[in-house]
Amino acid sequence: MDLAIDPSTTLADLVTSHPDLAGELERRSLDYCCGGQRTLAEACRAHGLDPEATALELAGASTATGPSPWASLDAAALVDHIEAEHHAYLHRELPRLRALAAKVHGVHGAAHPELTAVVSTFGQLHAELEPHLAKEERVLFPLIRQLAADRPEEPRMGLTGPISQMLREHDHAGELLERLRRSTDGYRVPPDGCASYGALYRGLEALEADTHLHVHIENNRLFPMVAGLESGGGAAASRSAR
Repeated sequence: MDLAIDPSTTLADLVTSHPDLAGELERRSLDYCCGGQRTLAEACRAHGLDPEATALELAGASTATGPSPWASLDAAALVDHIEAEHHAYLHRELPRLRALAAKVHGVHGAAHPELTAVVSTFGQLHAELEPHLAKEERVLFPLIRQLAADRPEEPRMGLTGPISQMLREHDHAGELLERLRRSTDGYRVPPDGCASYGALYRGLEALEADTHLHVHIENNRLFPMVAGLESGGGAAASRSAR
């Protein structure tokens, strides 16, 4: 059965339902993480794309395998997933790619001055993401687990402020990733690029894709879920409302 995509669907809902389309949206510069609440039609018009034609292209590109397993997780299980999959990935890849960027710049920087911008921007991204991950792992995520467990005997800190800060930091990380994409000409390895040059650009592009999905899960799935738990008085109230 052919997949039909409604242009009035938000980008966030589209990727949650069809995660295989994340790459297709990225190739069209349609921001589904920080800009996930826009509809496909709105995002297409902003980029000069025809919404109906794009919806047909996306439907044809989808394997229609259904939502990813994380789409059905509750808040506590979702933070476990984010830490195990996306935080672990960043903890591993950020230092590796920073060292690789320095190496490539040392060899090719004279011929490719754009690498100076790549090293600088990635260094800023690394410096900002490490404390961001720590704040989530040490403060925000434990509070979300406590809220999801609905333990009224424990003092509870409001999460609106911490989440607002995370959203701002997500936005800036997205800006830095976009700057990296521009500096690398869309991660295009120049003809004289060595194997390390190619490995760097492939690694940066993979990090961009993983971080976009990571931010999407938090912005468009986890944080709205937490807001619902807070407004409903915790997990028990949330269950009784369903």
